Amino acid sequence: MTGKQELKNYLIQEIENHKDELIDLCSQLIKIPSENPPGDSTEITTFIDQYLKNVGAETAWHEATDKMYNLVSTIGENKGGKHLIYCGHSDVVPTGDHTKWDFNPTSGEVVDGWLLGRGASDMKAGLGGIIFTFALLKKLNINLPGQLTLAIVPDEETGGEFGVPWLLERKIIQGDGCLIAEPSSRYNPTLGQKGSYWFKLKVYGEPGHGSLSPLAGNNAIINMINAINEIRKLWELDIDIPEEVMPLIERSKRYMREVEKDREPFQAVLDHVTVNIGKIQGGTKSNMIPESCEVEVDCRLPFGITQEEVTAFLHEKLNSLGIEYELTRFGFRSNANYTSDEEPICKAIVDNITHVTGHEAYGVMQWASSDARHFRNHHIPVLQYGPAYLPSIHGYNEKVKVEDIVRCCKVYIAAVIDYLYEQETM
Repeated sequence: MTGKQELKNYLIQEIENHKDELIDLCSQLIKIPSENPPGDSTEITTFIDQYLKNVGAETAWHEATDKMYNLVSTIGENKGGKHLIYCGHSDVVPTGDHTKWDFNPTSGEVVDGWLLGRGASDMKAGLGGIIFTFALLKKLNINLPGQLTLAIVPDEETGGEFGVPWLLERKIIQGDGCLIAEPSSRYNPTLGQKGSYWFKLKVYGEPGHGSLSPLAGNNAIINMINAINEIRKLWELDIDIPEEVMPLIERSKRYMREVEKDREPFQAVLDHVTVNIGKIQGGTKSNMIPESCEVEVDCRLPFGITQEEVTAFLHEKLNSLGIEYELTRFGFRSNANYTSDEEPICKAIVDNITHVTGHEAYGVMQWASSDARHFRNHHIPVLQYGPAYLPSIHGYNEKVKVEDIVRCCKVYIAAVIDYLYEQETM
């Protein structure tokens, strides 16, 4: 072939020619249970490993903790060219009550153009897409001028400690750019995420007989009500959003108005600290004044405020109440983070969404958090783009359109060429 564009179009057509094989791969992934918890990835990693070996790819297993396996494979020539990472997680959230599903959550069936089952959108369709892309490049013996690494991780749905950060900290994977095939909108990959601040607050009181309340004892639940009222004031903070990220925020608000139109009322989450009082437990019985109460809170942080500033705010407000308390962090921890849309990996994905679909594409901000932060912590530009029916993620009757799986896979394979051949003369 004489040019990059010709190679790209050839590979896009190869995806089209073999789309039934792509969908079958995604279906097979759904049929393999990989709920986290418990997080045992043995069966699904074994399947992916054999799939890659069948096309001649070399693989390496890395057990981060008991039965949680990271699988890594690399193709291409290491001759000073760029190194691209395609990443996806193999675990899914629990299926829950099977009686509330309209179909078997591990069926992997295709019905009326939809692929059905737990993980269809988050993210076994995206995972299948990057695996299929990687395997097809290997099978066709495409002479890449750089390297493409496929990283399959086991532990995203419970915080990711034994997945992406585990690999990066040990330098098992390294690269100049990364795509995570997480669910996204059809034309809008995710370039940034809000920060995450989860904490437990335990408030103490003094027990006594319930018949003497409020004159006796010190009711921990009442103290917690007052504490919660102060915690909720995080939402009211006037955040000074840095100028450099304002274009991304404005594009994301446009996205919420014009694409996910049901999200239009929620535009303010992009520049406010959200506060979810997710769990509460306190007291012993109704006729006893409770001596302790505990809540778990999930806050998501916009640009312009740090975890340290949130901690200081909370202590100031709680101290002013004169109550005895303990505040403990747990779970996801990060400040808001993003990748510039001028980075080559971002341009490669966005440009090829338009190339494949003929539709305007642009990157947006995610109001939640993800594994992308770990790559940014290691100075690797990253974005997320994957097939999804967004309303079904983590719910019953999860599904994804077959046409979206095929479209994303075409973007994945075209982006490899644009990214790795960027400075190459063919």
